[in-house]
Amino acid sequence: MPLVADLGRAELARRLGGPGLLLRTGPFVSRIQSNISLVADGIGLMYRDNLIEEPGGFADFQVRLRQSTGLRRWWHPQVRFDHDGREPFAPLPLAQAWPMFEWVMNWCVSNRAHRYLIVHAAVIERNGCAIVLPAPPGSGKSTLCAALVCRGWRLLSDELTLIRRSDGMLAPLARPVSLKNASIDVIRAFAPDALLGPSVPGTNKGTIAHMKAPAGSVAQVGNVARARHIVFPRYEAGAATTLTPLSKGQLFTRVAENAFNYFVLGPAGFDCLADLVEGADGHEFCYSQLDEAIALFDRLAGVPA
Repeated sequence: MPLVADLGRAELARRLGGPGLLLRTGPFVSRIQSNISLVADGIGLMYRDNLIEEPGGFADFQVRLRQSTGLRRWWHPQVRFDHDGREPFAPLPLAQAWPMFEWVMNWCVSNRAHRYLIVHAAVIERNGCAIVLPAPPGSGKSTLCAALVCRGWRLLSDELTLIRRSDGMLAPLARPVSLKNASIDVIRAFAPDALLGPSVPGTNKGTIAHMKAPAGSVAQVGNVARARHIVFPRYEAGAATTLTPLSKGQLFTRVAENAFNYFVLGPAGFDCLADLVEGADGHEFCYSQLDEAIALFDRLAGVPA
């Protein structure tokens, strides 16, 4: 099965502008159509290691990002997202087409993939130890996730933890890591070899840049993992590196608060979350130094110092 990198820029643009590119990300296939060069360039760079399905095949999600027409094409041009004839998002400035694409991909999963319990959290794995990182915006979750991935941890997801309802295993969804504002320069300095896309200022989340998922993480699309720890990270300037245990009751409540579809799933969601919490240790984690944070996580995974 070919990769995005095998297509070449011209063929990639042709498929996006025509019948659509069938892009595989984790357990999903998305049919992506777009006439916007920023989208084509972003896919060609950030998803170059992802598999593509043959044209005309089945797709879980239909994603159409189009440049506005009429006077808008020339005066304050915009990008619009169409999903099965509806527009769930308000149009955004054309320069924000790539962040919008990533937000749209997250939206499709969190609103449609109810065969999973979906938690707003990063997931990384090393040495057979998967760690779930739920956290609100501004907590330093994505910065920590990116740093760990750049130091040998496998990326399962930066934004969406997919928990299989059948057995509680975590399904990989290795896509670009979203970095915001000061975190962009932090990771550029911390991991100069990491592939970061261009910074996009002025979004409703500030300046956004994405770090490409490592090829090794993308290739392990079928390798599920079991959560051993659930860690709520919080960056605090000058703070000591501390790991504080959570009770099972605290852990259940905190994870439920970060789940997109817990109430949608009803009793099945409760059972899935209860099994997840029962099999994992819960912690609050405060840090200010990435090297110290990585050393602590390596110890959790039993990695020799």
